[in-house]
Amino acid sequence: MSSSHHDHQKLGPPRVEEVADGVFAYIQPDGSWFINNTGFLVGGQGVTSIDACSTERRTAAYLKAIAEVSDKPVRLLVNTHHHGDHTYGNYLFGGAAIVAHEATRREVLDHGLPSYGPIFEEVDWGALELAPPFLTYTDKVTLWLDEMPCEVRHVGQPAHTTNDSIVWLPERSLLFSGDLIFNEGTPFLLMGSVAGAAEVLEQVIRPLGAQTIVPGHGPVTGPELIDEVLGYLRFVEETARRGLEAGLSPLETARETDLGGYAGLHDAERIVGNLHRAMAELTGTARGARIDTAAALADMVAYNGGKPLTCLA
Repeated sequence: MSSSHHDHQKLGPPRVEEVADGVFAYIQPDGSWFINNTGFLVGGQGVTSIDACSTERRTAAYLKAIAEVSDKPVRLLVNTHHHGDHTYGNYLFGGAAIVAHEATRREVLDHGLPSYGPIFEEVDWGALELAPPFLTYTDKVTLWLDEMPCEVRHVGQPAHTTNDSIVWLPERSLLFSGDLIFNEGTPFLLMGSVAGAAEVLEQVIRPLGAQTIVPGHGPVTGPELIDEVLGYLRFVEETARRGLEAGLSPLETARETDLGGYAGLHDAERIVGNLHRAMAELTGTARGARIDTAAALADMVAYNGGKPLTCLA
């Protein structure tokens, strides 16, 4: 058994890091549940934001941080996928066009506003309003930071979710990966595909040759993190196979598994959700197909000793 608890007492404030000329990462420590990263691009005609934050308070702080860097308006907001930590704050972006993959729009509408019941500790979400993307693409779209192209690409298959996109700045060798990459936190594949996520890292992310990666959660990193995430995904698949061979459920498998070097990652209980997904795939469920997420989340709480999962969003 593990625990969602880790030392939040020393959480620092969010910080802005200029990762290239006119390109900024907004890093929110410690990157655990619903504490995501965003980013923004400042051009001559305005600002483009990559993702929103999870709560009214956090998104307002992010918008204030943008305003401290540039007095230009945020004219465009890109959502890398539908999860609420990246989309709940969309409504605070005023007149900005909200851009995402067509499946991201569908999932934002389908999931609606937060209603997690006893799964997480109580969160002050604020006065959220649903604001789905209203400009969508099928494969990719190119944004321009003055004369510099910024490629927004759907990754082509289920991975972290069914609708992940990346933002790639080829002239800066800089990637905003969304939640395809976690740094210092446990990857989460319950709503996507373990096998698909590994293929995306190998076949889509690695060939880009990015030298700087802004992950969906955790500190800015380099390409070395790709192999670390791949190692965890392979560990999940191997663990799922052993569990199936032993006739165990995902929860039973997780309880009997030594996380080893992955035990120190934030939100270790995600191993249970990941095993739900991996074991379903290994027994014939299509990648990204809907499975019983409510049961998986309940098992994660059980793995956490029956306590709601720690969330300081």
